Amino acid sequence: MPAAEYASRRERVLAELKSKQKGAVALLFAGDARGEDPYRPHPHFEYLTGIDDEPGAMLLLDPNEPVASRRAVLFLRPLDPEVERWDGLREGIGSSLRTRYGIATIMRHRYLGRTLSTATVRAKRLCCLHPPAHFDQPLSPDLDLFRKLAERIPGTEIVADADLLPRMRAAKSPAEVAMIRHAASITRAGFLAAMRSIRAGLDEYQVESTLDGAYRAGNSRRHAFRPIVGAGINATVLHYHGNCEPLESGDLVLIDSGAEFGGYASDVTRTLPIDGRFTKRQREIYEIVLKALDAGIKACRPGKRLSDVDAAARKVVTAAGYGDCFPHGTGHHLGLEVHDATPDEPLRVGAVLTVEPGIYLPDERIGIRIEDDIEVTAKGPRNLTRDVPRTVAEIERAMGR
Repeated sequence: MPAAEYASRRERVLAELKSKQKGAVALLFAGDARGEDPYRPHPHFEYLTGIDDEPGAMLLLDPNEPVASRRAVLFLRPLDPEVERWDGLREGIGSSLRTRYGIATIMRHRYLGRTLSTATVRAKRLCCLHPPAHFDQPLSPDLDLFRKLAERIPGTEIVADADLLPRMRAAKSPAEVAMIRHAASITRAGFLAAMRSIRAGLDEYQVESTLDGAYRAGNSRRHAFRPIVGAGINATVLHYHGNCEPLESGDLVLIDSGAEFGGYASDVTRTLPIDGRFTKRQREIYEIVLKALDAGIKACRPGKRLSDVDAAARKVVTAAGYGDCFPHGTGHHLGLEVHDATPDEPLRVGAVLTVEPGIYLPDERIGIRIEDDIEVTAKGPRNLTRDVPRTVAEIERAMGR
């Protein structure tokens, strides 16, 4: 993703803060690393900076700062040679770092208090952009800090525009769509490898390992989410994550997985016959789900809502007599998060969403879900994962049967 695109996003947020929020100051937090888990910054911070390797970083946005180069200020943790000896070297602040991040003003944490206080005295208005916390959760990090500032600077007003960044993130740029499309192409390679390898006697985890190997070979650093590989009765469990049971002849195996590339997710589900060919009953249910998928995709148009997509797919399943066997929603936005930011508004050109109807019949050991990633364009929906075999004939051919 070019640094200029991140700069353009920051300028857009600054313009919104200046016009709609009367020059309010905002602060975005990257978040801290948690133990040994792979670090991932808050998606709002990543969306505006592209920085994914600076835990504890913060981005100050001050639309009324007189000096243009200081309207967006990046704050980083201080260098610590002893920590970096274990965790990896970090670059000092200089022209190289400013060029790489595309941000002219970078400071260490120790300057945050003074800089933020000066901006608050000038603006007397602070805007929360992080998602609000539920009443039983800790305060969002910006609100927590802003309350402390307001106690020290009388007359300071705290406002919120929690939908500003979700509105921006919901309509992807061409560069973002290209990232998702490339993630989808890596995912396709993983599914093709899995289709060629599946047979009775394998373990679900071995199928997952095949996906993982193909993703890494395709230059994907990680799965976009924890994969589901559920065979037989496990395919009817919506969030099955055991991935440790054997594949049995005559059963289906449901794979819900996706590679990540450049921070952007793909999300594909295919349901495959372990013996390489669907039985008559499996094919009957599969064709209903595929018809529902295509109906949902057809509804992915500007001005429609996710509820319209759901209704289109659900109508097909219900008409076939399986309405009670389709217990989940039909899709979600896709982007920096697999369940990406979703503002309360109709779909716009550039939105990317999943469509994933399913029918689950535990008594018959049949669970079928099919999922594609769809870009909303002015000319109609564009299926970014159409090349992953999806029809009965395509799947059986890909499995070599």
